[in-house]
Amino acid sequence: MPHTQVIEQLKASLQTAYRQAIDADTRLDALKKAGHVKFNTIFTKDEGFSTTSNRFQPYVQELAAEMDAMSREPDTMVNALEGYVRKLGLLLQTMQTFKANTK
Repeated sequence: MPHTQVIEQLKASLQTAYRQAIDADTRLDALKKAGHVKFNTIFTKDEGFSTTSNRFQPYVQELAAEMDAMSREPDTMVNALEGYVRKLGLLLQTMQTFKANTK
């Protein structure tokens, strides 16, 4: 698969993550208002993110910045792709689990 198709697939997944992050952050706000949110960060540094937040959208923004960098410099994409896909998968899986557990 040419790198342009890979980038397009990743961008589509990132758009999905963005929409899900908006919904998840709205749920987190409601839970916080009810006094149920008692954590400072969703992911740890060990999970590959440099962002530290108790909301999902900053993590999506980090991935969007990485995607932009990979799009501008396709030569670096091969080295960065594995970590990027792992973080994107972790983000999507965490949001799905959060959604399932907060219904």
